[in-house]
Amino acid sequence: FYLGNINLLKETNRLAVIGSREASHFGKEMVSIIVPELCQKEICIVSGLAKGNDTFAHQAAIRNHGKTIAVIGSGLNIFYPKENENLQQFIGREQLLLSEYLPGVRPLKYHFPSRNRIIAGISRGTCVIEAKEKSGTFITAQFALDEGRDVFAVPGNPLSKSSEGCLKLIQAGAKCIWKTSDILEEWYLS
Repeated sequence: FYLGNINLLKETNRLAVIGSREASHFGKEMVSIIVPELCQKEICIVSGLAKGNDTFAHQAAIRNHGKTIAVIGSGLNIFYPKENENLQQFIGREQLLLSEYLPGVRPLKYHFPSRNRIIAGISRGTCVIEAKEKSGTFITAQFALDEGRDVFAVPGNPLSKSSEGCLKLIQAGAKCIWKTSDILEEWYLS
């Protein structure tokens, strides 16, 4: 099911930008550094409209006149989290909102791993800003790795729980990045 511009799925370069729901100042700052330049290169930002870094990624894409796709874990007419109601409505009108759930279906815990599978599946690559080792963000990146997609991870403080997932991904072969040019060079877009 979708609302908005379905042609965004025809974009060649779609990058999932995901991270912790409990975003730190560092996470928000990294999103604000990485996403604007991606938008300048016409890379469509995909995320899950969750609290924290997902929200920041969608907002940064919109602020920078970029394209964004939100994949949600409920029916298109259900707003979760509630504080993202206006953002979800805007994306459904001006960008692209996707769901595999019928209208009226409430968000249930097991919907989110399925949503994460779609985020990874429609994206050429996944950029993880912050992630605990056992988190939806880490699951999405694992789906991307399993599908042979590019995975980029921003290293953080090794003493912080919100960096564990990124550091494990880097150990597993994700490209360590801290600036947009790291992604652009990998995709020959610099």
